[in-house]
Amino acid sequence: MRSFLPQITHVLRLGLRWPDAFRAMRHKNFRLFFFGQLISLCGIWMQSTALQWLVYRITGSQLSLGAVTFASFFPVLLLSLFMGVLVDRFQTRRLLVLTQSWFMLLAGVLALMTYLGVLQYQHILLLSVLLGIGTALDMPARQSFYIDMIDREDLLNAIALNSSIFNGARIIGPMIGGLVVASLGEASAFAINSITFLAVIAALLLMRLPPFDRPAKGDAGWDKLREGLTFLVANRHLLGLVSMIALMSVFSFPYLVILPAYARDVLKLGVGGFGFLMAAPGFGALIGALSLAAYGDRLNKDRLLLFNRGLLTIALTGLSLSRSVILSTVVLALAGYAIITLLAVTNTSIQIMAPDALRGRVVSAFTWALGGFWPLGSVLIGALGDRFGAPRAVLIAAVCTGILTVVGKLWFPKQADSNQHVNPN
Repeated sequence: MRSFLPQITHVLRLGLRWPDAFRAMRHKNFRLFFFGQLISLCGIWMQSTALQWLVYRITGSQLSLGAVTFASFFPVLLLSLFMGVLVDRFQTRRLLVLTQSWFMLLAGVLALMTYLGVLQYQHILLLSVLLGIGTALDMPARQSFYIDMIDREDLLNAIALNSSIFNGARIIGPMIGGLVVASLGEASAFAINSITFLAVIAALLLMRLPPFDRPAKGDAGWDKLREGLTFLVANRHLLGLVSMIALMSVFSFPYLVILPAYARDVLKLGVGGFGFLMAAPGFGALIGALSLAAYGDRLNKDRLLLFNRGLLTIALTGLSLSRSVILSTVVLALAGYAIITLLAVTNTSIQIMAPDALRGRVVSAFTWALGGFWPLGSVLIGALGDRFGAPRAVLIAAVCTGILTVVGKLWFPKQADSNQHVNPN
């Protein structure tokens, strides 16, 4: 028995011999981040499900659902590009500990106000704005943090694996959230979410990272921002990637905003059924993320983007026509698969093309395009849902997605084929 102890100790010290499809897990810092995120993200999706159901129960308006999403992401549109300057100037781990602590506090306040029975719709909007301010910093910091945890050649694998836990939690969280709300009420779901942020904060604090070299003080923040934007505009590949994400964030991605109305009014489901319906895109996205982790480096990225834009068009069209729970679940899973593939390939291509000195600012353009334009689309689809009904609103989103697929192919025929970053000077 004693003869095996050194071997066991050696394995524990080095970590598991992860297969190539999970090679980013060979990095201890990424393993900590992975499992901390898994716990926290389950809580986030629980809260998202509970909050959407609560808002629609209070207001009965699809536009109100869109307004909450707008409030959550509008600060990203205003601040995300400037936050990229902060990410390039300060240690990313400290910024992430700050944002996770902020999210934990807001979830706790939401739980307390709901439990006391004093929460009103305007309070939800205010808390959503405060959440959005933290998100504006958290998104570029989180995306830039991968390079601190892993080697560059493992970047796509790490992003795909992180997407897999995001969407694994997207399956588990809504289902548990629906059950918790049905049995214990919305306040319990919000309180559980607040507690789960401790996992990712602990993971961040346990990491051993290389010393942070603070950049020398030079140009003002505005000049630094302009430097990053100039590099972005001058690179046709980057510009095409960011532009397509911005347009799809307005016209394609926000279909989930009106899913509570679709579940209750079209499919006649309760909160438990809504939770399972919300889990369907997460299941599809999990399959997409794991497929990318295993095979992503072998596939042509431009063809992958084109295929999944077309797949998203088909999925949204199917959802708009469906009156069956089973069919709706299938097409929602297809939509989740398409979206996560689009985002993971785009994110990886942007980070590979961005030089280290500009990474925070270039990545902030991606998060600005994704999170900043999402609120505009959320209000738009919410208004369309109130005016024409949820199925027709989703059909309009499908038509717009199809048009964007054709436009992207004609205007930006090659987007993700560059694996070299360009000297910004």
